[in-house]
Amino acid sequence: MVRVGINGFGRIGRLVLRACMKKGIEKNSAGAQVVAVNDPFISAEYMAYLFKYDSTHGRWDGEVTASGNCLVVDGHRIETSQQKDVKKIDWKKYCTDYVVDATGIFTTCEKASMHLESGAKRVIITSPSKDAPMFVVGVNHDCYDPEMQVISCASCTTNCLAPLCKVIHENFEIVEGLMTTIHSTTPSQKTLDSPGKKWRSARGALQNIIPASTGAAKAIGKIIPDLDGRLTGMAFRVPTPDVSVVDLTCKLGKEAPYDLIKCKVKRAADSYLKGILGYTEDDVVSTDFVSDTHSCIFDAKAGIPLTRCFVKLVAWEEC
Repeated sequence: MVRVGINGFGRIGRLVLRACMKKGIEKNSAGAQVVAVNDPFISAEYMAYLFKYDSTHGRWDGEVTASGNCLVVDGHRIETSQQKDVKKIDWKKYCTDYVVDATGIFTTCEKASMHLESGAKRVIITSPSKDAPMFVVGVNHDCYDPEMQVISCASCTTNCLAPLCKVIHENFEIVEGLMTTIHSTTPSQKTLDSPGKKWRSARGALQNIIPASTGAAKAIGKIIPDLDGRLTGMAFRVPTPDVSVVDLTCKLGKEAPYDLIKCKVKRAADSYLKGILGYTEDDVVSTDFVSDTHSCIFDAKAGIPLTRCFVKLVAWEEC
């Protein structure tokens, strides 16, 4: 049984625990078990409240309480701590094999390695990293070496873009492309206009469509080396609470009618990328994908071709 610790019980940290519980991993002695959560700003009682009541994903369908310094979910006791200094988190005490760092702060190998000094054996960073190896399940996870102590699972947008790029590039070759993500609001944004380092990003999230930068497209070069330098992109932050959409506009090296592109994506979604890449021809909108577990859902009706070598492809992501 793999013992997992979570550092940072914000939106991502809570969803990591939800995903584990919903998949029944906690009850599988041969799988993984979340044993500890650290967040310097959240007590065990507050963790229980935040985990139980979720404005986006709904109330937890089970029992959630706090008992002393433990978070108890459906009878499963999870130790909690409130350490600001990562080196003071006693991961060794909890016999922690893997730490999922969901703070968005410890994003380099040097910073994330402080968990190793505290007793963890491996660290998974839930955001992009400048120097940690990055992996996207279904795309380059087979390159993972168990000896790696610190890795990154990239961003939600990279996890959406990479499976689509894999299918398109392997079948038709992506010569070059531009990506735009229309991204739902994130916790770092301001409710109303406020001072901030990035002036536009500090404007009211509920009132505006805000142009923003994203490294998701460039990060594809680390996931699929053959695409390094071929893609770049930007984001628009929009006032919705969840689900984003990726617009990939690209030039293809091989001519292909749009129907053939759809066919190749659907074949991948039904076979080697099943559960990772989804496919739909329904008249869907963003809320239809709240709590969807696919990394990427290709929207066949939303994409359009200009020529047989120039297409706009659309995919949804739950984030």
